Amino acid sequence: MRKEEPVAVTGMGALCALGPDIPAIERGLYRQERSLSPAATLSEDALPFPFYSAPQTAWNGKGRQGSAADTLRLGMLAATQAMAQAQWQDASRTAVIAGTTSGSALHFLEGYRRRHENAGVSEDCADYLDCNPALTLGETFQARGPLLTISNACTSGADAIGMGIDLIRSGQTDTALCGGMDALSLVPHTGFARLMVYDDEPCRPFDARRKGLNLGEGAAFLCLESLRKARRRGATILGYVLGYGSHSDAYHFTSPHPEGEGLAGAMRDALTQAGLQETDLAFVNVHGTGTKENDRIEGKTLAHALPGVPLWASKALTGHTLGAAGALEAVFTLIALSRGVVPASVGFAEQDPEIGVSPLREPLAIAKKNALSTSLGFGGSNAALALSTECDHD
Repeated sequence: MRKEEPVAVTGMGALCALGPDIPAIERGLYRQERSLSPAATLSEDALPFPFYSAPQTAWNGKGRQGSAADTLRLGMLAATQAMAQAQWQDASRTAVIAGTTSGSALHFLEGYRRRHENAGVSEDCADYLDCNPALTLGETFQARGPLLTISNACTSGADAIGMGIDLIRSGQTDTALCGGMDALSLVPHTGFARLMVYDDEPCRPFDARRKGLNLGEGAAFLCLESLRKARRRGATILGYVLGYGSHSDAYHFTSPHPEGEGLAGAMRDALTQAGLQETDLAFVNVHGTGTKENDRIEGKTLAHALPGVPLWASKALTGHTLGAAGALEAVFTLIALSRGVVPASVGFAEQDPEIGVSPLREPLAIAKKNALSTSLGFGGSNAALALSTECDHD
């Protein structure tokens, strides 16, 4: 694998528990104020585990519908922000790649009920179309390039960005709207509770006393553009995607490989594409869910593969936003690189001797302009994005 051409980021949009847009999210990252919502905010039937809710303004006064339309709503808001910033005059060849774990209506109770009640074909078709956000986003923005919805567990958002840069580098498109989105529903909320990986208090990624994760919801989209096109039209470039790596452990449905083989391979490929060494990295935005096993394996893998590189765990401010996480944390990473300060890892207090590394306890001023963002997902999926705010490409 050789060094590849950087891909420019010319628009970003996001919303999550930290706020309804990028400026609010940036303030929240550095103020480090977190706000968990009670389970009843999701549903009166929800088990008593709090979560990080999207801003109430996201629901436009109508409240949640309890269907795939909720996820589409969040994605549409973030994508609209990104497209407005990019100011593309012609989206006719633009690709739209949307990552989500709710790529099937079975993510929502209505889907289960319809299958149980033997609903007809028309309902199945409606479910499918409701759960194909790339199609809806493409129609909204009149994008006629490839329209792809990726449902690859919790790496979906990062994989969408990775696929976007592949399409641009291969010449299939000059522009791509890529990101991830997920609204929370009772299905994943109950499912994670049954896996006994929930924390009923604010989560503590990598901490020795961590008990589990908090779920969250949100969306983030990046407008990606070939460097040539962005420069030719004089676009404001917010950052660059330099590399992407994706490896599957094929080890266990819910647990990562005990030696972190897939994660190590994904990071290695992302760095190779980017032409970077570990010494070029300012930090790694880690997956860091707060669960016992995930944090232990990810931490040990990072300690071995990237010794001495600072680690930032951001999910204690947003919860685990599932299919949105990889895209949201790519946005967070570019924010920190642009600001030149990495926020502290909220919730962390005590190093776990089994892991042997600690995420940042205090904000860190940085001079380097490159970073990695890692994502891990059920089914053994691993992804890494190499991001930067500088470019030495002619």
